Amino acid sequence: MTRIKNYILSLLQLPSIKRIVLLMMTILLPIMANAQEFLKETSENELIMIIVMFMVFVVLIIVLLVIFYVLVILKSIVGNEKKAEAEVEGVEYASEPSFWQKLAGTDVSIKEESSILLDHNYDGIRELDNHLPPWWKYLFYMTIVFAVVYAFIYHVSGSLPLQAEEYQMELAAAEIQSAERTTEAGISIDETNVEFSDVASVLENGGKLYARNCAVCHAPDGGGGIGPNLVDEYWLHGGSIEEIFKTIKYGVADKGMISWQSQMSASNMSDVSSFLFSLKGTTPASSKDPQGEKE
Repeated sequence: MTRIKNYILSLLQLPSIKRIVLLMMTILLPIMANAQEFLKETSENELIMIIVMFMVFVVLIIVLLVIFYVLVILKSIVGNEKKAEAEVEGVEYASEPSFWQKLAGTDVSIKEESSILLDHNYDGIRELDNHLPPWWKYLFYMTIVFAVVYAFIYHVSGSLPLQAEEYQMELAAAEIQSAERTTEAGISIDETNVEFSDVASVLENGGKLYARNCAVCHAPDGGGGIGPNLVDEYWLHGGSIEEIFKTIKYGVADKGMISWQSQMSASNMSDVSSFLFSLKGTTPASSKDPQGEKE
């Protein structure tokens, strides 16, 4: 066990291994932070698939690390052999630039810059015949590949929606969510928590519902007819917003008023209640004599 521990520690001393470990930690730490919430929303089959994919990923990383380590060892062995040959031949050994130096395009040292110095002169300023760094060229090639794949997926095959289509899809989803919230809010409204609203759209909807269902008995302006006056200070069953809602919801069977809860949603009954509440103190064309108790 001690030998394995020492071996792992020796691996971690390599600069390249350190970079890889830090990269893995940077990727995995945010995932681990959200793991608990993620597991709650994941089914058992999905979780098994994720675990299998993660194990495959870990094995792949381990294989790549082993390959990388073997290549490092082979490069070290080859370098030592070349160095020994140079010593036998009595020539100075020049080590090859590392992978990172080649990638950054720093294969020519400052001492050797004279070999790539161009002849032309601009006000005493001369240029080096440097090539584009490999990392820049590889990145440019990747953008070309990305552009081709993007164009095929979005513009040729239509596999994924464009931004305008995504916007319309999000609008449709938002409308569905808004309708669901409205339905849920309507279901939760009852005579214990209903509140008066003076929002124009609420009063407009309540007025339309009143004209369609209630005006025949209470007159279009609430002055009363078959039913009682709804604009004065006298109420048979209470004039608070809660009591008005309750009367609409359950009706008054002995007075001939039906229950509207089977024909109106809770939100619509709330709108009618707010509309009736807003009629208090208005002057109808003709008003029925007061009935009930003064509020």
